[in-house]
Amino acid sequence: MTNLFLGFLVISFCLLGNLIHAADGSIHDYNNSGGFTKIANARYFVGGSEGIYGSEFLDVHHASSDTPLLKGNSFIRFDDITFVRTKESASKQNSTLAAAGLVEAILFEVKQRDRVGGSFFKSEDMCCTPKVADAGSCNLGEVMISADPNDPEWPKRIPTFFKRGEEEVKMSPEAVIIKKTGLYTVYFMTCDPELDGATIRGRTVWKNRGGYLQGEKAPLKKFYASMLLAYVVLGLVWFPQVAQYWKDGIQLHSHINFVIAFTMGELAFLYLDFVYLDSAGTSPMEVTVWAITLSSMRKALSRLLLLVISSGFGIVRPTLGGITLKMLLIGVLCFVISESLGLAMQFGNISENGMNYLMLSWAILETCFIQWIFRSLSKTLKKLKLNKRNITKLQLYKMFATVLVIMVVLSFAWIYVEVYLYSSLSQFWKVKWIVPTLWYILSYAMLVLICLFWPPSEKPMRYLYVADMEEETEEEDDLSTAETGMNATKAEYERSERKTLLEAFILLLGNIPGEK
Repeated sequence: MTNLFLGFLVISFCLLGNLIHAADGSIHDYNNSGGFTKIANARYFVGGSEGIYGSEFLDVHHASSDTPLLKGNSFIRFDDITFVRTKESASKQNSTLAAAGLVEAILFEVKQRDRVGGSFFKSEDMCCTPKVADAGSCNLGEVMISADPNDPEWPKRIPTFFKRGEEEVKMSPEAVIIKKTGLYTVYFMTCDPELDGATIRGRTVWKNRGGYLQGEKAPLKKFYASMLLAYVVLGLVWFPQVAQYWKDGIQLHSHINFVIAFTMGELAFLYLDFVYLDSAGTSPMEVTVWAITLSSMRKALSRLLLLVISSGFGIVRPTLGGITLKMLLIGVLCFVISESLGLAMQFGNISENGMNYLMLSWAILETCFIQWIFRSLSKTLKKLKLNKRNITKLQLYKMFATVLVIMVVLSFAWIYVEVYLYSSLSQFWKVKWIVPTLWYILSYAMLVLICLFWPPSEKPMRYLYVADMEEETEEEDDLSTAETGMNATKAEYERSERKTLLEAFILLLGNIPGEK
């Protein structure tokens, strides 16, 4: 088991070092992002996909990137987009074709995706074919697009042409005003086979009417602020009690202190990260990394806290014995995998196989934690049932076990909800933000209950925190009884001895001569 943990640690640390770069929110940077991917008879590059709420002012269309009309509106802006092709491609361009060297930026709402490509025309191709062109539905060399009858301007295309001999061409700076609320996607596509190997530089800026936060994440800013306030209130109640009874505290209280402190730090950095993203579209990398790191530390400490309580450490057993090292190893492993997974999900700078490895590792680790926690809890309950004087502790642990079972059931149920929401993201993107919220709410509820079950006390030795107290009391009672019995026996012996001496003395007097 230990060797398995060490193997996971080594691989996870290797992945961790390759994940960090600049932290962007709704600014999609395409530098060093690779080239176009072939699909059917076209080549495409995914520019991004985000939820955007409709603009406040609906009497505008698209405008240049520096227009004041962008203020107060939602938009997708193309900044310094540059397409680069190979020298060989530049020399082979056929200038006689109208669409030679054409690259198109395609913007569409997710529910309009069937209108991009040949699906609407019952064709497997993405680019216009002679047959469809003869029907007057598209132009050769362009991506097939069927206009939405409810909004004829969408899906939208913005063309950019390479001139003969050019290796680079810069897209004209434009900002497309988003009028309708929806989940929008940007593709860069070309139908020119000579542009195989072309790459893209630059960025797109996506802005909602209230800020740069993605529409599906915007409500999380207020949620993190609310959770931070909730933990501050918990800390204001808990920390003074721990300080007041610090001489009588137990190790469990220190674990709770760490969990509360790290969670407050995590939520503070998450909120700060979202403030930066909302105001500028980017966040300092240090803030984002600290938020992920504190989150990973909180997850590791929270799981170790449950494991320590379930094992009865400081409550029904004085030490953890030989499992201490295993607990430390699985705690470090939890931190490393969580950190790697958080960075990978935030920055995306990892291969698909690497991401799959991290996801699988996290699932295995969570399964091990759950199994270990419930197995330890079962042993603790059995130990408490053997001693009739442990009724109070037994009832407390039964309540803890019930709460833990409820939390685990809710967690598994929420995983199914999460999978369903992500599988139907085009319909439920507005509520995607609630996915991480339940985990924070469950963690907070569990921590509050633990604080209520094992609060700091003036007399912690009375019945809650020391396993040997009741046994010592029994031994003292037995010793007291034994001493009392010995004293009683000694007194009885002395009385008997005095009585025997008195009878002997009387008998002696009866045998004295002349005394008849």
